[in-house]
Amino acid sequence: MITNRQSGTNVQEIAAGIFRINTPVPLPGGQWFSFNQYLVVDDEPLLFHTGPRQLFPMVSEAIASLMPIERLRYIGLSHVEADECGAMNLLLAAAPQAVPLCGGIAAMTSMGDLADRPPRALADGEELALGRHTMRWFDTPHLPHGWECGLMMDTQTRTFFCGDLFTQPGDSQKALTDADILGPSEAFRHQMDYYAHSPQTAALLAGLASHEPRTLACMHGSAWQGDGASLLRQLSQALSIAH
Repeated sequence: MITNRQSGTNVQEIAAGIFRINTPVPLPGGQWFSFNQYLVVDDEPLLFHTGPRQLFPMVSEAIASLMPIERLRYIGLSHVEADECGAMNLLLAAAPQAVPLCGGIAAMTSMGDLADRPPRALADGEELALGRHTMRWFDTPHLPHGWECGLMMDTQTRTFFCGDLFTQPGDSQKALTDADILGPSEAFRHQMDYYAHSPQTAALLAGLASHEPRTLACMHGSAWQGDGASLLRQLSQALSIAH
């Protein structure tokens, strides 16, 4: 569903009650990139990633196509960057009952000051019930980058909100795919390596794989469905070869 024809912002359901909001953005040289947010429509709705501040009109319009934006209860982020939380305060103003949702380090070092409302900090392994969906938080320091990094998974649909782990170039017109995303994301990483390559990277990826996600909700590019555990192990192997 196209929600803004000028920007190309579109919405598509990638798992039961979970919607990808996607905006393609042109880059210099005729290339394209995309920014995704994921909306979990439930009793206590959650938006994961806010998008940059400049995309707020398009993102809020897309949310409104699915539900009243003031119903938002949680606005989640993996780490502190413009595409993760640039529009946080604009969303908080539009949704009076919403609070930022992040890990403990992000709450302590940044969001307690940057956000106009105190954040809800989740501990590693903590679960948050939204209604039909229950989100489980994972602390992932320096994976792929940032001391405060964390990711989450819906335990009902096994949809893993994997942030920047598989960053794909292009306009990602296909919302959900079972085709190769590791190849394109690795090719993109080799151009601009955004991974910290910390000593615990392999162990963190193995831990995430043990939860056997079925859908990977990527922040940039198409979401992916299939054997998520196998794909995370392949990513770990590719990173170990690179370093």
